[in-house]
Amino acid sequence: MLEPIVGSKSSERVFIFLIAREKGYATEIARFFDADLYAIQKQLERLESTDVLVSQKVGRTRVYQFNPRYPYLSELKALFEKALSYYPEDVKEKLLMNRRRPRKKGKPL
Repeated sequence: MLEPIVGSKSSERVFIFLIAREKGYATEIARFFDADLYAIQKQLERLESTDVLVSQKVGRTRVYQFNPRYPYLSELKALFEKALSYYPEDVKEKLLMNRRRPRKKGKPL
């Protein structure tokens, strides 16, 4: 959808994922979209080098999020929130359901 503006499908996927979940790491993003890990890693590195994203190490994993000091952050987020609203409902639901811990033993699905 915004691929022509951001330059690549991988870049769009990174932005959409971070808009929906606020934080993420390369493998998580690549698995969600069934995308090439190398392409996602390159986009994350590129976006971090241009100060759009910042990262921090959590254990052995590098976790990325939007740079709160980026001058056009509010406009960028508004653009991708609008783009997310046009995604198919099933994809939006999966993106917005951010479950990070295991389900309690014996709890029904």
